[in-house]
Amino acid sequence: MDRETGPEPAPTGPAAPAGGPQGYPVASRGILAGLAADPRLPAWIRRGAISLGVGIIVLVWQDWRWGLTAAAVIAIVDTLYHAKTMDLIPASARVTSAQRRTRRRLLMIRSIGYVAIHARAIPGTESVIDHLVIGPGGVYAVDSERWDRRLPVRTVASNSAAGPVLYHGPFSQKERLAHARWEAAQASRLLSAELGREVRVRPAMVIYGPSVPWGVAVLRGVSVFAGRSVLQYFRERSRIAKGNTLGWEEAGEIYDAAERVLPEA
Repeated sequence: MDRETGPEPAPTGPAAPAGGPQGYPVASRGILAGLAADPRLPAWIRRGAISLGVGIIVLVWQDWRWGLTAAAVIAIVDTLYHAKTMDLIPASARVTSAQRRTRRRLLMIRSIGYVAIHARAIPGTESVIDHLVIGPGGVYAVDSERWDRRLPVRTVASNSAAGPVLYHGPFSQKERLAHARWEAAQASRLLSAELGREVRVRPAMVIYGPSVPWGVAVLRGVSVFAGRSVLQYFRERSRIAKGNTLGWEEAGEIYDAAERVLPEA
């Protein structure tokens, strides 16, 4: 898949997130929301808890001066360590890691009738379909993404008829969603031409790293879910397609056609 699409800054102006703290003055709610959205907050909490724990242990063993010193040293060491190790992972490494994890999860869905091919180039382009999944619930072009876990995943309402936009921290993923739809459309076009009949390919995006606060959400035509939900997602697709499932023979034809028209990347 093309990973070079740049992030789009979040729109400025008044936000209206649902589910904020109730019963606080407006200014207090804004401060609390800002703190909760700060991706560094979990690290601060963890660092404070570890430092406090070590400080108490040393205080009991020695005295309060040693305890305070130990807590300060732990906090400094932890800060320096994570400053070096928690930089953003290079895009190529993120892609490879995410694809490997999805491949392992896709092995689990063979038991419910799905097969997959991986890392398939779209001819004439530089784009790669991470996983093409074929089974009772249909055909899916699945994009594996690994994002910085320190930034929250959320949706933001849009005035567009296309619906809400996916955000990772302050960055819009609108272009990523559009590219996932485009990849699925290209796979559909190539498979349909090869088999002489329409083959619908649905786009999906699997996210690793940050917590995804929903099971499966359809955002601008793309099913978006966390890696832990891969098995659940395809089981649900089979249930929805019940009575109109893709048969073994047809699935085999599509699989063979995909091997022909989508070369290995």
